[in-house]
Amino acid sequence: MKLNYPAGRKARIEMLPLIDMVFILLVFFVYAMLSMAVHRGLPVKLPASAAARVDKHLLLAVTIKADGVVYVDHRPTALADLTMVLKGRPQAEKDSGVLLFAARNISYQQLFHVLDRIKAAGLRRISLQADADGKS
Repeated sequence: MKLNYPAGRKARIEMLPLIDMVFILLVFFVYAMLSMAVHRGLPVKLPASAAARVDKHLLLAVTIKADGVVYVDHRPTALADLTMVLKGRPQAEKDSGVLLFAARNISYQQLFHVLDRIKAAGLRRISLQADADGKS
C-alpha cells in the first residue's frame, strides 16, 4: 500500500532573528570595549566641544581640579614643582605629550600657569581635553 504524503516545505534559516542576534552581540562588544577604556585623568567637569577627540598616543595626564589642585597621573603636585615632576617622568617616545584635563570653571590664568610649566618641562604636544557631546 502506497501512502501519499503532501509535499512538505523545505527547512530554511530565518535571517531576521539572526540579524537581531548579530546586532545584540555587536552592541555588547562595543559597550564592553568602552567600559574597559583607560581614562588616565581624574573626573572633572570638562568644557564641551563638538570636535573633541582623545589622542591615545600621549603619555602623561595632567588634571586641574576646580579647587586649583594640579594632579599628574592621579598624584597631587604643587604648581611650583610641576616642571620638575614632568621632567623626571620617563618618556617612552621622543615626541611624547600631555593630556590636559582642566575643570571648566578654573580661571584662564590658572590654565596658562599650568601650560607654561608643561612647556618649561620640554613637552610640546599638549592636548586639551573636552566633552565630546557639545552639550552641557
